[in-house]
Amino acid sequence: MPVAAVAGDVLSSSGFTNCLNNATITVQTANVQFDRTSLTVTFDVAGTSSTEQKVTAELVVTAYGNQVYSKSFNPCDPATLVSELCPVPAGTFAAHGSQTIPPTYASQIPAIAFSIPDLDGEATLNLKSAEGGQDVACVQSGVTNGLTLEMPAISYVAIGIGGAALLLTGLSALGSAGAVGAHAPSPGFGTVLAWFQGLAMNGMLSVNYPPVYRSFTKNFAFATGLVPWNAMQDSIDRFRNSTGGNLTADSVQYLQNATLVFTDGSSNTTSFAKRGLVFGSEAFALDIRQITTDVNGTQAGGGNATVNSDSTKVTEVVHGIAGYVEQLTIPQANTFMTVLLISAIVIAAITVGILLFKVILETWALFASFPKKFTSFRKRYWRLLAKTITNLILLLYGVWTLYCIFQFTNGDSWAAKILAGVTLAIFTAILGFFTVRIWYLARKYKTAEGDSSALYENKETWVKYSLFYDSYKKQYWWIFMPAIIYMFAKGCVIAAGDGHGLVQTAGQLIVESLMICLLLFTRPYATKGGNWINITIQVVRGLSVICILVFVEQLGIAQTTKTVTGVVLIVVQSVLTAVLAILIAVNAIIACCQENPHRKRRKAAEKLNREFDNLTPLDARNSLLIDPSDSKLPGYPMGPYGGSRSYAPVAEAVGTGPGRWGPRDSSDNLVRSAAGMGHTRDPSEDGYDYAASLNGRQPTIPNLQSDQGRQNARRVL
Repeated sequence: MPVAAVAGDVLSSSGFTNCLNNATITVQTANVQFDRTSLTVTFDVAGTSSTEQKVTAELVVTAYGNQVYSKSFNPCDPATLVSELCPVPAGTFAAHGSQTIPPTYASQIPAIAFSIPDLDGEATLNLKSAEGGQDVACVQSGVTNGLTLEMPAISYVAIGIGGAALLLTGLSALGSAGAVGAHAPSPGFGTVLAWFQGLAMNGMLSVNYPPVYRSFTKNFAFATGLVPWNAMQDSIDRFRNSTGGNLTADSVQYLQNATLVFTDGSSNTTSFAKRGLVFGSEAFALDIRQITTDVNGTQAGGGNATVNSDSTKVTEVVHGIAGYVEQLTIPQANTFMTVLLISAIVIAAITVGILLFKVILETWALFASFPKKFTSFRKRYWRLLAKTITNLILLLYGVWTLYCIFQFTNGDSWAAKILAGVTLAIFTAILGFFTVRIWYLARKYKTAEGDSSALYENKETWVKYSLFYDSYKKQYWWIFMPAIIYMFAKGCVIAAGDGHGLVQTAGQLIVESLMICLLLFTRPYATKGGNWINITIQVVRGLSVICILVFVEQLGIAQTTKTVTGVVLIVVQSVLTAVLAILIAVNAIIACCQENPHRKRRKAAEKLNREFDNLTPLDARNSLLIDPSDSKLPGYPMGPYGGSRSYAPVAEAVGTGPGRWGPRDSSDNLVRSAAGMGHTRDPSEDGYDYAASLNGRQPTIPNLQSDQGRQNARRVL
């Protein structure tokens, strides 16, 4: 177990691996700690040796791929005497002690190494034979300063952003009250959750991440359904144990007593101390009267006391998905069952919440009337519940695919594999059904009406299926289909390629690039802001995969470059997360301060319809005095969906002669006896065509400015 680090002034080791094949000395414990305040190096070494031999030791410390400290010493030298290693005894040995470091050597360690989080350093202890000089043992260990970006505060902030997006999305849906064609706000809850899922999945590839970026991605594990809960893990372990699982080296108790060591997962690595420590029979009975032993912080001394093997930390080399989930104390074989149970808890909570709201409405209805906007919810309770669960399936489909395939390839419980296959088939069938149904309706509407606008205008269709396409323009309703394929392909690439970082990264780069091209070519979102933010998110995803390509070990890129790339990734992704939070806050302010547009249009339509219903022939609002093309009268008259409709002039009736409408003189006399309408010509003048004059005349307001006009007006009154 690594010595506990004190942030600020201490550098300490974290885990270890044996880096020499066929070594005559096998190291089983190696802890090193440097305290710059006292300028001392404290070490704790234990292991086994095939023969008794004298050795020399060399300690090398590197940071970001650069050697920052190196010191050699002889355990038998009086100045650096370590009696337990002089000589190294046959069988088991253990030693701990400290060495004072001259200030000239200590000053070689940069001060930044004590302040930067998730220090990317490594300490290597080489033991060489004092007689022949050949290497007899080698052990490598990570170096940490106790600072890390793995902080609960980051997860809490991310959960707060997601919760705000969910609240805003819910209020927007409630405010629209099922209004046909009402687009969802952007960014919405789905956008934010997908972004956090992408951050978590970026940390699941089998590449050699810089520690700082690995710790950063761990903060977003909650978005993929991974929640540390030891009681749940114990239950899953018991379930696996009863259905064919092996808990020997894959259980929550095992992980609680293990130190994780990350590698790139390639097949040409050296021999690692993996999944347990192998001790000889004599490893459990040390002669405490001859040496002082401190193994993993447990000190034994005096009499014939023995070292308790249960107190010894095991070292496990991990990578990829297993490495990501085991950081959370979730055994890799428990991954799918953890996500399944967390999802079941969420669905149960949603169901109880909706049911509770329905009970409140029913109780409210017994004593008073409630707003009309709740009437639809009261009548369509089951439909709303089914729609909510379907929406949850859509949001989780990508990570669900990933975990199911990972369960197929790495799980050990036959029951868990069956559950993974059944749930994945059900989720795929549900999404497939809605896809086929919406496609069928779109073709039906296009055949009947010339386009698919009825998907947005037909209320019944909108209520049932709009959750799939309510963010898109009418002509791009089908974008949700490639979006589902994108989620499925991304999950498959990461899970199926686990252990092969280059394959995972290349496949994910292809998937992200195709999605970027689709969004740039179509710009399918209903609003400019929606297009801007979603295309930006997709571009950042693609650039992130390119940066992760730098971490692939096969490319041989320097460690310093990897660390800089990791820091750049953190900055870019953090900035975009902050932008999402700001946009959510702006949308919330607009929603609170601005009148709901759907309600505003509905009230305007109702008011205008009431005004036209009570018109009288002498009403000043008579339609004869209103120009239908006047832009100051929006919504006149109202169309079936709240829009305005213009009317073409009525065509001249066929057969308007005297035989149909009666004597012309009768109608002419009626007009002659009315107001002059601004015309002063004598109607009895020969050659005057009364019919042509009447047909070419438009109704106008009487001219009251002239004497003749005032006389005509008085005559009418």
